[in-house]
Amino acid sequence: MKYLIVGTGGTGGALGGFLAHSGEDVTFIARGKHLEALQTKGLTIHSGLQGDMVIPKVKATTAEEYNDHPDVIFVAVKGYSLDSIMPLLTRCATKDTIIIPILNIYGTGEYLAKHLPNTNVLSGCIYIVAYISAPGEITQSLKIFRVVYGTNGPSPLKPKLEAIKADLEKAGIKVTLSEHIKDDTFRKFTFISPYASVGAYFDVPAGDIQQPGPAQDLFIKLIKDCQTLAQAYDIKLPENIVELNLKTLNGMGKGDTASMQKDLAQHKQSELDGIVFEVLRMAKAKNLSLPGYEQVAEGLKKFL
Repeated sequence: MKYLIVGTGGTGGALGGFLAHSGEDVTFIARGKHLEALQTKGLTIHSGLQGDMVIPKVKATTAEEYNDHPDVIFVAVKGYSLDSIMPLLTRCATKDTIIIPILNIYGTGEYLAKHLPNTNVLSGCIYIVAYISAPGEITQSLKIFRVVYGTNGPSPLKPKLEAIKADLEKAGIKVTLSEHIKDDTFRKFTFISPYASVGAYFDVPAGDIQQPGPAQDLFIKLIKDCQTLAQAYDIKLPENIVELNLKTLNGMGKGDTASMQKDLAQHKQSELDGIVFEVLRMAKAKNLSLPGYEQVAEGLKKFL
């Protein structure tokens, strides 16, 4: 199958890099010095799972120059860039193309599906710690690398989705193919949103949130807010979601920070709206009060 990676940052670069290293046909959409390095030197991944992986020749281009029709598109841009890639998706996706967004923002699949009605847009998410460490280089730290994607209920697409799963697993990536994807993507959101929010609110790395204190207290408070929201939207979460998310948190490197926190610290455009303020909009639609998110929103509104 032909794969297209839209957004070759840490997440997309690692995902596409693992696939390309295992022999799959992968094209990367990138820009700037990163694109130039990919085109001239290939891609290097410093992986916590597989050590250093060097792919000396990769297919990389800009969104404007890409003119093929892939079988599978992984969308790995930041949430605020979704509208900018819509022309690319509209042009290159066919009725047979599988589109899998793996963003941090909940509801991305539904958003894309509304704008791309004649395509097969799924929902998905990814568990990974990865970043661009230099042009043409990705660092994928720790041993966390799992892709979750699928549908809400049985789907005639299942044979194709199983084929994608096989390719990902051959590349060394753990995969969950779900028929309850609404629940599974929100399950991930209950970690990444509180983690990114607390890190930015207190301006601290994961190590500070791992220790008992105000940062960890707020982390737990936000998870409980997510539980309240999930109940209102008929989203099923594990009853022990707080304990599960604390376990995930304790597996992070002590110096790790979420990409939203990094972007805010560098005064760059960030996913703050989707990670914090969209939660409050969802709560308002159900007449809910989420005290933890209201506290975070008040502290971070200066970044909007």
